[in-house]
Amino acid sequence: MAVRAGATEGDSLSGALLVAGTHSDAGKSVVVAGICRWLAREGIGVAPFKAQNMALNSFVTREGAEIGRAQAAQAAAAGVEPEAAMNPVLLKPSAERITQVVVRGRAWATASAASYGAMKRDLMPVVLESLWDLRRRFDVVICEGAGSPAEINLRKNDLANMGLARAARLPALLVGDIDRGGLFASLYGTLALLSPEDQSLLAGFLVNKFRGDPAVLEPGLATMTSLTGRPFLGTLPWIPGLGLDGEDSLALDAPRPVKPPLGRDVLRVAVARLGRISNFTDFDALSHEPGVSVRFTRSAHEILDADLAIIPGTKATVEDLKLLRSQGLDEALAERDRRGRPILGICGGYQMLGGRIEDGVESGEREATGLELLPLETAFEADKVLARPEGHAPGFVSAGVAGYEIHHGRVRRSAGEPLFVTDDGTEGCRAGATLGTSWHGILESDGFRRAFLTWIAAENNLDWRPGDQPFEAARETQLEKLGDLVADNMDREALMRLIDDGQPRGLPVVSSQLSAFSPQQVTGDGTEVAEASRQEKERLATSPLAFATPGDESRGKADG
Repeated sequence: MAVRAGATEGDSLSGALLVAGTHSDAGKSVVVAGICRWLAREGIGVAPFKAQNMALNSFVTREGAEIGRAQAAQAAAAGVEPEAAMNPVLLKPSAERITQVVVRGRAWATASAASYGAMKRDLMPVVLESLWDLRRRFDVVICEGAGSPAEINLRKNDLANMGLARAARLPALLVGDIDRGGLFASLYGTLALLSPEDQSLLAGFLVNKFRGDPAVLEPGLATMTSLTGRPFLGTLPWIPGLGLDGEDSLALDAPRPVKPPLGRDVLRVAVARLGRISNFTDFDALSHEPGVSVRFTRSAHEILDADLAIIPGTKATVEDLKLLRSQGLDEALAERDRRGRPILGICGGYQMLGGRIEDGVESGEREATGLELLPLETAFEADKVLARPEGHAPGFVSAGVAGYEIHHGRVRRSAGEPLFVTDDGTEGCRAGATLGTSWHGILESDGFRRAFLTWIAAENNLDWRPGDQPFEAARETQLEKLGDLVADNMDREALMRLIDDGQPRGLPVVSSQLSAFSPQQVTGDGTEVAEASRQEKERLATSPLAFATPGDESRGKADG
């Protein structure tokens, strides 16, 4: 059991913390997962929370709610079942400037950037109710921010960063990614752009992805602490391959390592890089196998040449079908089908492989024609299917398979063979070497994945063999490494103190204008935040960098 120095035996850690970042992909998700795993190992009941997430990679909970994929992974790190309260608001971009708003796991509205801004005031009570619910049931809740708290154009009615911290009185930790460069400028600038009221909650910094000699970094850390009055709670080293389920399609740009093959050949997989690609984590399990190379590509040549071509899920089936055709991928897929070379479609990609598509839900088009490589039609309905189905694959040694469904389209198969058989019927379609299913996550089922890839290798006359390590075991190993990352490189006592006691009183207010690079630019004499706020507002009113500073709302209420 994690017990702070000086605490009595049996006095359990209790509280909450917001982990914010200087920008997207600074490492917030990884840090939250690492803290959750470390606390869980110490016997603390801990849960992750992200008030508002924007991602096309999502997951379905046992109760049939849709949440961000990262929160599901963080729940696994905490050793608890993922639930809707862990991600009460999920934004799923479906077209240029149009987003589906998912609230408490269910599609709630469709919004533009402007109209969503007006919705956020109504959503803050939902966010706070979810957070309070988790705090009643768990010792500790580790909250993840979104983007950067210094996005001053989005500060009004903010749900996920300092708006949440103010409403729930959460201490905040700011993560900076040193690998991208500009660490100190981004940390200082983020803090300085916050209002004094917001600054009063930001209690410390954390360096992420450091490589090199810590002694070289140390003077900079000391200077930043002197400038801001805030300590660094740790420096996390760069560890190649260590991460969490990706949410942003930018993650697809990073090369995927290929494990050495057990046979003579490497099995090459080409995944179509769609504009609104969703749940691309479906293919992490492929990279887990020895000798499997996975590439996300817009190249018709690579799609045609690969041993397996995949059309992944998408939040915009009809629009991405147009994109696929504009890139010539439709011709490459048709040629693969003529040659009898394997093709797999998942969810939206499965719908594209069929014929008629009746939309009117995702796009402005009522009807479209798919690639006509599978004998099926799709009709979209307003209600979204959210489920966690299971079955077996009769064409692949009857291996057991489990997945999850997130789709508006209802597929009607008119011929071909089912891909899976369930207790209630059948799922998917197989015609020759072209296959498709509405289920995400099927490749995480070890028996099915190995049988499927063995078939792919045979179809391509490859000397390839699957490995024997379960995918879930590999994922658990990653989560353990994240726990070690936090346990070995953070000031655990300071972290527990911040969670248990909250932010220290009298944190200095940092100016948004720094001259002569001097530590004296900090109000470090214990001035009360209210007085600092008044002085800062007066200074900002005449500053060329002036921006609106939120008022000091009552404790526990959302910002206006």
